[in-house]
Amino acid sequence: MVGIPKFRPGFRRATTDTSSAVPVTELTTNDKITEVDAPNAGAPEAQGEGDAENISDLKAEADLPADDAQRGVQNVEAVTLTWSKRSLIAVFILMFLLYFVNAFQSSILSNLTPYVTSDFEEHSLLTVIYIVSNCMSAATYIPVAKLLDLWGRAEGFLVMVAFATLGLILMASCNSLSTFCAAQVFYSIGFGGMIYSIDVITADASKLKNRGLAYAFTSSPYMITAFAGSKASEGFYQDISWRWGFGCFAIILPVVAAPLFIVLKVNLRKAKKRGLLIRERSGRTFWQNVWYWVVEFDALGVFLFASGLTVFLLPFSLADSAPDGWGSGYIIAMIVVGFVVLVLFGLHEAYLARVPFIAANLLTNRTVVGACLLDVTYQISYYCWDSYFTSFLQVVNDLSIAEAGYVNNTFDVVSGVLLLLVGFLIRKTGYFKWQLYIAVPLYVFAQGLMIYFRQPHKSIGYIVMCQIFISIGGSVFIIIEQLAVLAAAPHQYVAAVLALLNVVGNVGGAIGNTISGAIWTNTFPQALARYLPESAQADLDDIYNDLSTQLSYPYGSPTRIAIQKAYGYAQERMLAAGTGIMALAFIWILLIKNINVAKLQQTKGMVF
Repeated sequence: MVGIPKFRPGFRRATTDTSSAVPVTELTTNDKITEVDAPNAGAPEAQGEGDAENISDLKAEADLPADDAQRGVQNVEAVTLTWSKRSLIAVFILMFLLYFVNAFQSSILSNLTPYVTSDFEEHSLLTVIYIVSNCMSAATYIPVAKLLDLWGRAEGFLVMVAFATLGLILMASCNSLSTFCAAQVFYSIGFGGMIYSIDVITADASKLKNRGLAYAFTSSPYMITAFAGSKASEGFYQDISWRWGFGCFAIILPVVAAPLFIVLKVNLRKAKKRGLLIRERSGRTFWQNVWYWVVEFDALGVFLFASGLTVFLLPFSLADSAPDGWGSGYIIAMIVVGFVVLVLFGLHEAYLARVPFIAANLLTNRTVVGACLLDVTYQISYYCWDSYFTSFLQVVNDLSIAEAGYVNNTFDVVSGVLLLLVGFLIRKTGYFKWQLYIAVPLYVFAQGLMIYFRQPHKSIGYIVMCQIFISIGGSVFIIIEQLAVLAAAPHQYVAAVLALLNVVGNVGGAIGNTISGAIWTNTFPQALARYLPESAQADLDDIYNDLSTQLSYPYGSPTRIAIQKAYGYAQERMLAAGTGIMALAFIWILLIKNINVAKLQQTKGMVF
């Protein structure tokens, strides 16, 4: 593969990286990052026996998994200490292929979902599907993080692949919107958890200074699928069936995922044979063993978080259908109960949990807090307008399914190229925060321009221009947020901080879709009633609920022009809300510390 040789110069064992100009960073036994001088950095010409023993101890510690780490972390450290350069390259290639499958499928899903909901005459409920799936996905990241840390990276990854495959099968065979919504939940949990697992494995297999490049490489398939996925979705809809757009990947995904699982398990077995993972019999009874894993898994904390977050977020998707809207008793009760349970989760993690999900000092770390707030703000802002964007492009700009997909996937093309540059600059400079001072103003500026250009009779070229600017800013956010939380945490908490970032991101997506749905239901039908000619007033409900009906009116006809005006009216308000929310990002970037990732060593063994 063409992209792989670029990575080969960076593949080297961390234990031999002893540059005299830069301090070597080691993980101490209490899992905190500290810096010790390299053996030859400013040392006297003659070393004493005590100094030699200390250096020997440090080297021995670096060649063994951390004693106090959880089982999954120890396993992956043993794997990176055991595998060869060839295995490392193979893992990155396999992760690239899995990202390719995910990117292809997500492109097809985003283009076909409006037609799925239209088939069930519920096009207006697009955001409800995304809210529910975002809620459920957010609630599962902490349990998945626990699986990865306690059970192992390969095992957690396998479970998520099973969920994703089940979701694809259910979507391909559904006969109602409720079944499709349930399938979307399984799909979101599975694919979200799978990509999250890959991100954790990428962090395990790379140095901090190279991690931006590693993430850029594994996510680069989006450049390909931005066009291929859009064209494929049009082919599925017009020539085959939208069902096969989902069903074919239920076959492809397990085939592509199996090799990564096998590589990780084979190298783990090698590590055990080398004696890097010696496990003694615990001597515990069955019930003692059950209790041990309940404590280690932090079962109470996981339950409080998952249930609290789900109960808190679901009212945002149910309020529109409630008898009295937001004033309905059960809507208010769910919000209050969910909030209280989330507070109990925080208190449990701080004072009661014997093995907390994440260290309390990380939850108050300004860099972690700043990155999470930036992520949730960005996700809210983006999903305020994105859900109905492809529908807008087809109805207002008269684009085909494929062409609308090309415009909507501008982000994927731009980010695929830009992230490699961002990762390279981080590797060279050692710093990442400075890029936010460019990305945030550019993103706010571009989204503000969209308010003006996303209107009927505006050139599609201006919309694409704004999409490019938005893509530049957004792609920088994504990689910097990940790198910021990882730089603030030791290896023991890599899965935890990435889970935290994914949780707040999904919560932001749910809130953004809620705002989008609220604006849509309170502006689009009213605008239709105002703009539609008298001859089309009787069809208002069908036009509101069915994208195919909207597209059935000839371009340039009075009814089509009225529908276009209604879209412009709604989109203008969605974008204004998103732009106002995004202004908060100027505050959040001040919280993030300017960390030099080149001076931190987080991983062990053969890593990129």
